[in-house]
Amino acid sequence: VQLQASGGGLVQPGGSLRLSCAASGSILSIDAVDWYRQAPGKQRELVALTTSGGRANYADSVKGRFTIFRDNAKKTVYLQMNSLKPEDTAVYYCKPRIRTVTSVHDVWGQGTLVTVSS
Repeated sequence: VQLQASGGGLVQPGGSLRLSCAASGSILSIDAVDWYRQAPGKQRELVALTTSGGRANYADSVKGRFTIFRDNAKKTVYLQMNSLKPEDTAVYYCKPRIRTVTSVHDVWGQGTLVTVSS
């Protein structure tokens, strides 16, 4: 199983970006997904997650601005980020829980840089 992250870049405050992590390989489903971020000089933090039942939870700092979702048909997970702020600048990582024929396990994406600046 491999993950390909994309969607990061430079955006002005108030702008939007959609991050994605596309999985490839013999995957039956993506059961859940977490999105983390790590800002320069700070610890990695969990910003959003979905449970296997589809419920989404968000960190207070992004609630109302970020939306997490997944598309099992495309084997892709997404993080829609709106109303971006400079403090959202970080490297963002996806961590989907992937189900294969033989196992269920979490896989880290390689990270994609988001820079919010005017």
